[in-house]
Order: sequence, then structure tokens, then C-alpha cells
Amino acid sequence: MSTVRLTPIGSIASVAEPLDDGDDDGGGAAAMSDREAEVYRYATRCGEIASLELAAEQLRLPVPEVFAAVTRLVELHLLCTAGTGDRLVPIDRGTAEALLISPIERAMYQRRELTDRLRDRIDAITRPAAGAAEAAGAGGAAEPAGAIDGLDGVAEIRGLLKLASDTCRHELILLRPSHDEEDLLDELLEPCQSVLERDVPVRILCPHRSRAGFASRARATRQIEDGAQVRTLSQVPQGAVVFDHTLALVLRLGGPAERPTARRVRDQNVVRFLVHLFDQMWEGASPYSPAEPGYAGVVDDLHQSIARLMAQGYTDEVVARRLGMSVRTCRRHIAALLDNLGSVSRFQAGVHAASHFTINTAQREPTGRRAS
Repeated sequence: MSTVRLTPIGSIASVAEPLDDGDDDGGGAAAMSDREAEVYRYATRCGEIASLELAAEQLRLPVPEVFAAVTRLVELHLLCTAGTGDRLVPIDRGTAEALLISPIERAMYQRRELTDRLRDRIDAITRPAAGAAEAAGAGGAAEPAGAIDGLDGVAEIRGLLKLASDTCRHELILLRPSHDEEDLLDELLEPCQSVLERDVPVRILCPHRSRAGFASRARATRQIEDGAQVRTLSQVPQGAVVFDHTLALVLRLGGPAERPTARRVRDQNVVRFLVHLFDQMWEGASPYSPAEPGYAGVVDDLHQSIARLMAQGYTDEVVARRLGMSVRTCRRHIAALLDNLGSVSRFQAGVHAASHFTINTAQREPTGRRAS
């Protein structure tokens, strides 16, 4: 049986061209995607495509359809030629995305940065002098144009994080909140990992919940092994990343059906405020140690937060949501709290717990003052 010589990957038309087929109503495109998926699964199962005729026979598809699907898979970097070009081998999704999408994202954000620099240059030339601004009551020079602007969608946010991470030299600080879509958060923040490879100091704040989940513990342990400092506290209300104390990205993940959005902040007053806020939270947070099981080391802080929310009359569901944990886990901690305080009702427990933690805090303060 003869083999069909395949076009090498470098000579196939660029995927920057539209992937649709003109006036197709969608049905043809869907059928083509199904064929591409079927051919890709076949290549993954067999480890290679050595002959289009053999693949077509085993898939029970016409050779031209298999050839069209293979061509598109090569364009998408899901197949690549091997040896003398007679064989095609499959490429995993992550590698294909890195080969295909990362250069596009990088180019897009390099253009965006160029646009911002040009805008800032024009603004610096046309901005009134400081004396004139004060005379007009403005109080001094304005911040650059575009000091706070918006980003929409995973691609835009990842692109900016990638560009900022590549140029970060002094410190990266990260506020990582709890969120139901942990995979989405991992995808957004993945570009920040490159900073650790260059030995740039990294501080990460995440909720106590991160101590309990297997995936979150593995992630935190890996980050510590790579050189990051990780601490936890009861609540991390908002996601944010600050690069070199000069550029911040504030994240809003939204619900399952919403696209993530972000605000890029270059206003230095706002960035300084975020860094100061982070430093205060950092001082009150508990260092994470991979050797500590579960919530060990933070039980008192966690119970104090639960007691505070219970004293305000919140339900178990609201308390769990505020602390970023499951309702079942939250109720287990509430039961332990009730037992420790000898309370029989939620209200009684809230009052007793609030008094208990207030008294303990008051007792510790004089010792701290004497030590200072």
C-alpha cells in the first residue's frame, strides 16, 4: 500500500488567517471539527499516522476528508511531521497552545504596551506645566493617560500577566482568593510562574482553605520549593497581582457563565495603597508549611473568624462562602467550636466565642507592648 507524502508543517498556510469557511452556515464547520477530532483521536491512539490511506480505511472515511482534517490539525500544531515527513505524530494540547497561541498573545500585548507608551509620551508633551496646573487648582501633574484600564477575557488577562512577568525584576506579590473555578484561576495565573525561574522574590497570600485541598496543597508546596513565600489567612476578598510595586492587575472572576475581567493599574498612588494593604495582611497571616496537615496551625484563627460571622447572625452557608470552604467542612468546624465553648445554640456560641476571643486578644496586647 502506498503512502501519501504530507506537506511539512512550515509550508502550510498561517493559522492567523480566518478558520471559518466563508459563507458556511456552521453545519459544515461542525462536521469538519468532528472529523478533525476523530482523526486526532486516531493519531493519539495509534501514536502516529504513517499512511493516509490506511487511516482513511480504518476510520471509514474518504481519503480527501482525512487529508483535509490532517492539514488543519497540522495548522493547529496538534500534529507534526516526523522523520522524512512521511509520518505524523500527535502533539498534546498544552504544547499546541504554547506553540500557537503564546506568540500571538505576546505580540498583541507588545503592541498594547507600545500604544500606552506613545499615549504617555503625547500626554507628557501636552500636559500643562506643574505651575500652571497649581494655578488652575489642579494640584500638580496628572497621572499618565490610561493609568487604570480594563481587560476582558482569559486571553487578554493572560497576555498582560505574561508580559509583566517577563519584565518583573524585584518582587511579585499575589493575592489568590478562593473561587469555585480553581482551574480558571490556575489558567489565568500560570504565566506568573516564570518569575520564580529567575529567582525573583515572590510572596503569595491565599485563604486557609488552601491548606485542606489536595490540589491547592500540592500547588503551594511546589511554589515554596521553587522559592516563593506562602501565607494564609481566613479571607482573601479579591484577586490581585503586583509587579515591582509599579504595576497592579486586579482580577474579577465572576460566576460560571461570566467572562473574567481585570483592571490594570499604573496609578502609583493606587499601587502603593495595594502594596501597603498587602503588607498589613501579610503580617497577620500564618506561614504555610507543607509538613502541617490540614488546618493545623490556623485552627484558632479560623474559629475566631467563624465566631465573628456567627455572632453577626450569618447562616452556615454564608459563613462557608465567606471563608471559601464547603458547607460540610464549615459545619464540622462550627460543631467543634460549639463543643469547645460548651454552647447549645448558635446564638449562644456566637456570643461566647466573641467574648472568648476578645478576652484572649486583650490579654495578649499588654505582653506585646512590654516586649516592644
